Amino acid sequence: MEKTVHKWYEESFGKDYLLIYRHRDRRQAEEEVFKMMEWLKLPTHSDILDLCCGMGRHALTLAHTGYRVTGVDLSSELLQEARASDPHGLVNWVEGDMRALPEDTMFKERFDAVINLFTSFGYFEEDHEQLTVLREIHKALRPGGRFIIDYMNAEYTTNHLIPFSKRIVDGTIISETRRIFSGFVMKEIEVRVQGSNNLTRRYSERVKLYSPEKLADMLTSAGLTLDTIYGNYEGQSYDRKQSPRMIMVGHREERGTNRNA
Repeated sequence: MEKTVHKWYEESFGKDYLLIYRHRDRRQAEEEVFKMMEWLKLPTHSDILDLCCGMGRHALTLAHTGYRVTGVDLSSELLQEARASDPHGLVNWVEGDMRALPEDTMFKERFDAVINLFTSFGYFEEDHEQLTVLREIHKALRPGGRFIIDYMNAEYTTNHLIPFSKRIVDGTIISETRRIFSGFVMKEIEVRVQGSNNLTRRYSERVKLYSPEKLADMLTSAGLTLDTIYGNYEGQSYDRKQSPRMIMVGHREERGTNRNA
């Protein structure tokens, strides 16, 4: 019987996440932020929401660049790491669920841009839950505000999936098993200290696969407009078969704009 993964995202983004994804460093974040700012074309001191900010690499880079940044994440442990990296309090760190942002003036139509990076989307079983996330992005954006959603390219991911990998980080063995099942990319992760056979920590990750057409329809349903899709952070055009990423850039319409004009 197929194992059901229940709310994996509440369990997988703790302290071991910092070890498993240590290869995502600050320099890489700086390069990605530079490219994102080219795409968003925002003036300095604009308000940016990093939705699912994790340990805060991009949020902090944006803040150091001169933007006013709020970072939201469900993981208290990752936010603790983010705050520790932000001794001057440059970023407003908020613990919260991306499906239900706070209902106050701090979030409603507050932001000039919302970013959601590294496939921090598609976590949920049902399409309507992902649509709820997009509607929360719409609510958080000022009219005319911009968004970036950095998602995996479903066809490329399916054709280039690595079934198994193992590496050692600081004396810890990290084994990752990947497969496609029922429209999801499933990843099982085992973390074990070298020389120890007794203590193995296990995590699951599951992300739903979406075509660009389906995502474009969902964005439209949420009141958002997709302007362009990039295939990577070098700014190459999206190619369904060749692009590793599907980086969607778009906007919320200004008030009074006729979308059908």
